[in-house]
Amino acid sequence: MSTPTPSSGDSASQPIRANSILPADRRDIELHTADGLTLVGELARPADRDPVATLVCLHPLPTHGGMMDSHVFRKAAWRLPALAGLAVLRFNTRGTSSVRGTSGGEFGGGADERYDVAAAIEYAEFEELPSIWVVGWSFGTDLALRYGNEPSVVGAILLSPPLRFSTPEDLSGWAASGKPVTALVPEFDDYLRPDEARQRFAAMGQAEVVGVPGAKHLWVGDAETVLDEIVKRVAPESYPLPQTWDGPMEYGDASAYADRTVAAFADVPRPQ
Repeated sequence: MSTPTPSSGDSASQPIRANSILPADRRDIELHTADGLTLVGELARPADRDPVATLVCLHPLPTHGGMMDSHVFRKAAWRLPALAGLAVLRFNTRGTSSVRGTSGGEFGGGADERYDVAAAIEYAEFEELPSIWVVGWSFGTDLALRYGNEPSVVGAILLSPPLRFSTPEDLSGWAASGKPVTALVPEFDDYLRPDEARQRFAAMGQAEVVGVPGAKHLWVGDAETVLDEIVKRVAPESYPLPQTWDGPMEYGDASAYADRTVAAFADVPRPQ
């Protein structure tokens, strides 16, 4: 990501735009997996207070453009530490690249990524971050359902869950835990739409399936809705999120990703 550009008139109330970066304590991090890989990531914390909760972000399918900078997660890291007091931990799973760098290893088809999820949760534990939630998007929802049900994890938020790799046993494990699970399902999703999602998640009695009118799998144009729904469950005292900011603001450059999609499932060979 290019160096953020300061805004003019830092003290005036300004609209929060798609590329707005609000103040936070941000630092690059490395995660170390049990099978010997180093993964690159970032931890963004509130600049002026302790976090009230933590989001561990599990990105969309890396073979189809998913990465730690996929737009919803990028905006979460840019806004939510300041607006909702959240810590946002995002990282590239094995073999995944972004401007932050490339994580070690190769794409594991959702199997070896169990070590990646474990390393992220362990990092959050080591940092003594509070109230850890796993937030998966598309492929990341399968990682959350399969590997995120750890003792230190409070709950899960699933964005566009395809339920492609998750098993009934994974859902049963979450059901038995009683931990809150919210699935945000686009009305026009390519893989799983709200009515079918309610049927698929019915076995998980505590699961909340929220259909989002007009939205599609990639959440283009609906990132603000997603962030609001996340905050409503994780930090309800900060819901709804404001649309303006009275303090300093910078602007990020997302042009590095202009030629990349953010996630899609298709049965095509992995690019070499």
